[in-house]
Amino acid sequence: MKNEKASPWKSLRTGLLVLLALIIFAYGFEITDIDLDQLRSEQRQQSLQRVTRALARPDIFEFEQEEQKAMAPVYVPCPADGSTPEIPAPDMSGAYVTVTPACAEPGQDVTVEGFNFFPNASGPVRFVPGSDPANVVELGNLEAQTDAQGHFTATLKLPRRESEDQQFIRATMRQNIGIPRFTETAKITWDKIVETVFLALLATTLGTLLAIPLSFIAARNLMKSVRSPLASIALSIIGWPIGIAIGYFIVSRIGQIASAITSLPINLASVMLAPGIAWFVFRWAMPQEELKVPSLGVRVARLLALFVAVLVSLFWLFQLAQLTGSLSLSIRDSLGPAGFLATFLFQVSNILRVTTPAIGALVTGGALSSLLARMGQQATERGTLASVKVINLLLAAAAGATVFGLLGLLVEWLYQIGRPQYTLWGPIIVGALLGLGLAIFTRAKDTLPIGLVMYTITRTILNTLRSVEAVIMAIVFVIAVGIGPFAGVLALGLHTIVSLAKLYSEQVESIAAGPLEAIQATGANRLQTIIYAVIPQIVPPYISYTMYRWDINVRMSTIIGIVGGGGIGFVLIQNINLLNYRAASAQMIAIAIVVSMMDYISSVMREKFV
Repeated sequence: MKNEKASPWKSLRTGLLVLLALIIFAYGFEITDIDLDQLRSEQRQQSLQRVTRALARPDIFEFEQEEQKAMAPVYVPCPADGSTPEIPAPDMSGAYVTVTPACAEPGQDVTVEGFNFFPNASGPVRFVPGSDPANVVELGNLEAQTDAQGHFTATLKLPRRESEDQQFIRATMRQNIGIPRFTETAKITWDKIVETVFLALLATTLGTLLAIPLSFIAARNLMKSVRSPLASIALSIIGWPIGIAIGYFIVSRIGQIASAITSLPINLASVMLAPGIAWFVFRWAMPQEELKVPSLGVRVARLLALFVAVLVSLFWLFQLAQLTGSLSLSIRDSLGPAGFLATFLFQVSNILRVTTPAIGALVTGGALSSLLARMGQQATERGTLASVKVINLLLAAAAGATVFGLLGLLVEWLYQIGRPQYTLWGPIIVGALLGLGLAIFTRAKDTLPIGLVMYTITRTILNTLRSVEAVIMAIVFVIAVGIGPFAGVLALGLHTIVSLAKLYSEQVESIAAGPLEAIQATGANRLQTIIYAVIPQIVPPYISYTMYRWDINVRMSTIIGIVGGGGIGFVLIQNINLLNYRAASAQMIAIAIVVSMMDYISSVMREKFV
């Protein structure tokens, strides 16, 4: 084998790369201010030892204690005439201390000896300024330990508290009695760690329920085949805001009517009868099979019946919320320790009242958008090229004006510009022109890749929100709903939605294409394709991702508590700020235990279900 000579250029290039790496790391040291001299400084070593020892003694258990106190007089400084102050002899029948010398200059050391204290006890030795021995102000930082005979010797540096009056040095020795018990810190830690676990559970549940439908829209393999004609897309866009406005108005009115009915018998009767009425009307309007094609009058009547069934169902939801709220308030006191169940029912009733108008508005917007989209599809299929072109021009301009007009209203709300020619009419004109341009350059009956557009918009929103940390979201929700775990649930829930939607969608994109093509070949619609071809392949990874996200939320909830998002992080940062490292150590241990348990439980569940 022939040996190749080393290339000078290659050696030079390697040397330059090494030199460049050294320069980069040297600059990194400069930027990050790395200085080991700080670590070796005596002051920082003492602070590090003090904090480490405090962390090693978590404030979890405590004993009842009995204590002995004794004090001896001291003069700071010595009398000006140079005489030695007269110190009365101590009472040796009990615990007592002596100070040698009896007077000294500020900053000098004195020897403190204690006698007849508890054996093998510990406690502080402090300087008490002033002439009043009952003074509770103590200076100094000295801990003493007695031997088996109850004696100790300590050296105390006198502080700079000069006074002609007699001052004192007080020794307090404590010994434990009885059995250990949980400290107040341990009780608070238990309450907060339980709050943390359920905060993470609710956030994971909320995020999962909303992430699942989003994941199908954010999956490229499901959306790339979705194409629609321009007229259908334009009518769908126009239908959404109109339907949302109509739905919100109608549902809000129904809510007002339902709220005006405060009689308990009427509420109870409505809750019991309304579901049956709605189901009967729905079954009539949506028969399972028909012998002949219904007439136009029958179809219109069925649509009206469906509308009535929806109104009755909404009225039932409001009545159920009102009945649940009334009953929960009346039984909360009688439930005693289980009163949280009544509080839960009351909060559920509030959720129903708040979310029902929003859900009704979205459902109405979706229904109207779907109806108009079908009408646009039929008009495109049945119309001539010239008529479809005209329809496309008109509808595309209207759809563009709608989208840009709504964006302009959003800009006005955010920045309060106060000039509608820039934030309303300008965007409407621009949107209409863009819509006209799209209609002009698109052939009349061509279909457009609306699925890829929806996929791109959804992915962009998910990526943008995912780039915002949950701590920032918690700050925003703390402003919205106040300090507490509710803000943490909302912050973690939103972050869970965008994170799981991305993970779920990527799992959908990696499914086998065979079952998908087989179901589509049978003529199945999109919903049937998802139910029978997609969902069976994604259930195990969805379960795995969901459990892993719960584990993440438990750990993240300890962080968002720092900004007021509830959970154990809230008290942890308080104790750190107060330099109460023993309490902080107890909370860090609780976090470590819970995270370890969550990891073990999730691994067992993944092994069982995945």
